[in-house]
Amino acid sequence: MTKNIVLPAGKTLFGPGQECAGFVEVTRGSIRVSMTAPNGREIVLYRVKPGDVCLQTLSCLIEGSDYSAEGVVEADLEGRFVPKSAFWSRMEQDAAFRTDILSAVARRFGDYQRLVEEVALTGFDTRLARVLLRLQDEGGVVYMTHGELAAETASGRAFVSRRLAEFAHQGLVELSRGKVRICDSAGLQRISEEDR
Repeated sequence: MTKNIVLPAGKTLFGPGQECAGFVEVTRGSIRVSMTAPNGREIVLYRVKPGDVCLQTLSCLIEGSDYSAEGVVEADLEGRFVPKSAFWSRMEQDAAFRTDILSAVARRFGDYQRLVEEVALTGFDTRLARVLLRLQDEGGVVYMTHGELAAETASGRAFVSRRLAEFAHQGLVELSRGKVRICDSAGLQRISEEDR
């Protein structure tokens, strides 16, 4: 049976090598899904927010495989947990649920296409500017370390630090421990559009 869940930020939902017990329908909050290479380098694959689907989970349910990525609650989460057997019953019998899942998969596939494009075809400064603009809060602040920004941009921490220092030198951002304040949003926007 489906059950309601409430999970705090920081809670690990799944990790590499773990079996998938079921499907989480997110109604509030978000899950950050990432992969880490043997050398410790991490890349954020996507975030699961209300209405989204976790492709890792769906893949594990369909193929009967274990997880290859990690899912961590990024913002306090509320939702419903659908056990594996109930998931398949709903897919077979509930047309609205099936349509929602397939629509979410199509949207997520678009996210993957954008990720590949960003990593393979976009210059680093453009990627970094896009990430900063996307992750800023209402006050224009991104609360992330350089290491976390490296995971968001599929890069190394030292390279992120060098480019952020250059952005700061240009007056685009102001750097302090664990956060980046955007000072020139229009300037970052121009950089974010350079490779289009």
